[in-house]
Amino acid sequence: MRWAAYAVPAMEYVESVLTVVERIPPGRVMTYGAIAEYLGRGGPRQVGTVMARYGGGVPWHRVVAANGRVVPGHEEEALQRLRSEGTPLRGDRVDVHLAEWWPD
Repeated sequence: MRWAAYAVPAMEYVESVLTVVERIPPGRVMTYGAIAEYLGRGGPRQVGTVMARYGGGVPWHRVVAANGRVVPGHEEEALQRLRSEGTPLRGDRVDVHLAEWWPD
């Protein structure tokens, strides 16, 4: 998906993504794709880019890939945080089927 197709200022999209991530409760997760779907614009890669560049101040560990994989390069810290919150895991992945959250 191309950014130009959405005519949304980049910082508005960034703020929208971060606002959704801030709402994810402890013990629950959203996938990159689910965040994009909820917002109705962008896609998993765009959400991933926002999280990589601006996600340090939000619960970044609660955003995972569709297959339950946590943030590459930060696996140990993410899994530690997720375990401490009681997030359902299967080995080194989140059990997305049990843990996925959708905003009201």
